[in-house]
Amino acid sequence: MSWPLTFLPAPGMLSPGRRAYVIGDIHGCSERLGLLYRQIKLDLRDRPAEDVTLIHLGDYIDRGPDSAGVLTMLAAEPDFPVTRVVNLMGNHEEMALQALAFGNPRQAEDWIASGGAAALASWGIPREAPLAEWPAMLPRSHLRFMSRLSLQYRIDGYLFAHAGVRPGVALDQLSRRDLLWIREPFLSSRMEFGAVIVHGHTPTSDPVLRSNRIGLDTGAGRGGRLTCAVLEAGKIAFFAA
Repeated sequence: MSWPLTFLPAPGMLSPGRRAYVIGDIHGCSERLGLLYRQIKLDLRDRPAEDVTLIHLGDYIDRGPDSAGVLTMLAAEPDFPVTRVVNLMGNHEEMALQALAFGNPRQAEDWIASGGAAALASWGIPREAPLAEWPAMLPRSHLRFMSRLSLQYRIDGYLFAHAGVRPGVALDQLSRRDLLWIREPFLSSRMEFGAVIVHGHTPTSDPVLRSNRIGLDTGAGRGGRLTCAVLEAGKIAFFAA
């Protein structure tokens, strides 16, 4: 991690006094999340702001070693001063909820194949346990947290969503499927969407900074880093763990 922050021109704008800390796909990496939180706490100590939003872009579980620990951290109040916390749903939370809520063996296998085995292990659920018993073996607070996640959030010139948006579709008419799963034609689009889209979902080695979007999935849980963007006024900075 580097400190102090190095700011670059951002493609969007936040109102004076506002700041947003935006964390990409966590994927069970609770230790890395704790390191980012410590960096945020230091930044707020050194550079207080009037209106602070902490945003998590989804995909909190699967792949990494501590999905349970991540959810516990996210469900708790942060130990640094923020005005609001926004927790968005990722496609991995949706897969987990479909498997747990509907008990469909095929959905469960799809989830397991996508990294869900690591999540089950972090909850202490044996793979040989019957699917129907999985929900009762999870902390109720974790199921409740995942079921209440938002699909998108808007601040000034930015819209935050896990995967992205569909080009040509108005921002107030976006489908759940696109918000959680889309890659193309969103990633290659050069059109203006009506807001700068800040998203995760598609892993890259470094954050992606384009005129119409900012990508923050840098591969945590699969050998990469966990990245946080700091947005304020017309500038942006990144730090990672």
